[in-house]
Amino acid sequence: MNPGVPILRLGDVLLSGLLDDLDDATALAFTDELADRIADEGIRGVVIDISRLELIDSFVARVLMQLADTGRLLGTRMVVAGMRPAVAITLSELGLQLTGVQTALNAEQAMELLGWRRPAEAAEEAPHAP
Repeated sequence: MNPGVPILRLGDVLLSGLLDDLDDATALAFTDELADRIADEGIRGVVIDISRLELIDSFVARVLMQLADTGRLLGTRMVVAGMRPAVAITLSELGLQLTGVQTALNAEQAMELLGWRRPAEAAEEAPHAP
């Protein structure tokens, strides 16, 4: 039995990742769980890390676009992080565009795009007591 795709929460941002072995049932369950959590938990941003994907096909690209559409309709921003050069080239060659999806080189940059900072950075910017 497939355990599904783990989804972590960091403040008001959800962080997850996709693997090469994504099938229809897992993709549907992942999309449903993500939508439910966005709505139930007041999530404002979602990061999908695809750095473990060696290759991408039209199915995975369609799942990413569907996730972005669902997130946008629920009022959240979607950022895809960690796209490998081969994946970007394949998407381009297939003529597939991830419409409505922001991209970042890695998950940390994706979190920064969503306004999330490490606690040490936030503490440095906080006003100090006199």
